[in-house]
Amino acid sequence: MLTTVTTIQIDEKVKAKLNTLKIHPRESYNELISRLINLSSVKNVNRETLIETIEILSDPEFLKGIERGIQDIEEGRIRPLSDIRKELQ
Repeated sequence: MLTTVTTIQIDEKVKAKLNTLKIHPRESYNELISRLINLSSVKNVNRETLIETIEILSDPEFLKGIERGIQDIEEGRIRPLSDIRKELQ
């Protein structure tokens, strides 16, 4: 795939808002914008679902929590529910 690099101008407030929508600090603006476009182009998505998705993507603390959860999984800091059930019996 041939990639063309270009520069765009955006307002500082828009840039700040984009930064809050990043899943992680190293996510590029290209990745972020592509993700937002993909989310907005899903067919047969109802208005309520879109609003909920936007609210989640607009909550940096929620996204950081998801990122921490993914890190916990990757670094083995979680335990299967079945193991916890066995301990509680």
